[in-house]
Amino acid sequence: MGIKGEPGILDVGAAVMAIRSKKLPDPEEIGNAGSFFKNPLVSEEKYHEICDRYPGMPSYKGVPGMLKVPAGWLIEQCGWKGKVDGNAGVHDKQALVLVNKGQATGAEIFMLAQKIKTSVSDEFGIDLEMEVNII
Repeated sequence: MGIKGEPGILDVGAAVMAIRSKKLPDPEEIGNAGSFFKNPLVSEEKYHEICDRYPGMPSYKGVPGMLKVPAGWLIEQCGWKGKVDGNAGVHDKQALVLVNKGQATGAEIFMLAQKIKTSVSDEFGIDLEMEVNII
């Protein structure tokens, strides 16, 4: 513990690592690129439009007039969480993480990402942006 019983930096770091280990796959056990998509910014108007269909949609403050929406939540609402497509899949505990279920090629992971982007765009009118670098 830190000063006056407050959590110290090591306590906070340990808590973050514990949360991550529960939600994110260990790359030693299953190949993954970590968080695959960025959380998109949407206008407040767009957010309220989506909330009419999905009450309780989570959001976070972005720049003035915009809200950040969790990409993982959008992906999960489209039914992708835990889904497998050939040798690639979406992690069953965190929909932002694409995983290699065996011998997936980069092309298979990329195609899965494109299917997810299309699905989210069709359902919510939001274009997801990849966070990973494609080489």
